[in-house]
Amino acid sequence: MCIFGLFGIAGLYARQVEKTGWLGLAGYILLTVFYAVQMCYAFAEPTILPLLAPLAPTFVASVMGMSSGAGGPVALGAFEVVFRIVSVLYLLGLVLFGIAIFRARILPRGAAVLLAISGPLAVVMSLLPHQFARFAALPMGISLIWLGFALFLERRGPVSEPVSVKISPLPVQTGAD
Repeated sequence: MCIFGLFGIAGLYARQVEKTGWLGLAGYILLTVFYAVQMCYAFAEPTILPLLAPLAPTFVASVMGMSSGAGGPVALGAFEVVFRIVSVLYLLGLVLFGIAIFRARILPRGAAVLLAISGPLAVVMSLLPHQFARFAALPMGISLIWLGFALFLERRGPVSEPVSVKISPLPVQTGAD
């Protein structure tokens, strides 16, 4: 998800870079940092935590409760602080990037609205139990798929049209008269 997200938002931003302005740049940077850091958490959850479950079940329970805000018996310190900061980057990045895409008027505005509201909607859905909180990413995923298809199917004209210019030789003047 994170790797495709990085490539996807880079493509969306590159297509609209002239029209989105500083708002698009801010949203793009926030989402890029979110995806880069989230990649580490997304890797650890299915690969490292199952190995730690028999050895440190309270630690694993605390990490799993982190995304829903339920917490756990173990204080995770910086691990939890970074997760909270990344959650704020996700929220702000989606709102800013969605508004920038909406204002650029290049890609579908409905998808831009869905992208902008998917951040706050994910915050509300994250209050659900962990197994259901994963569905919080669906609105963002749907909007990115919609925007990606619109970008892929966009009709573009030729980059430049050949110009026929007739060049006539001009007499060359020399200063030796």
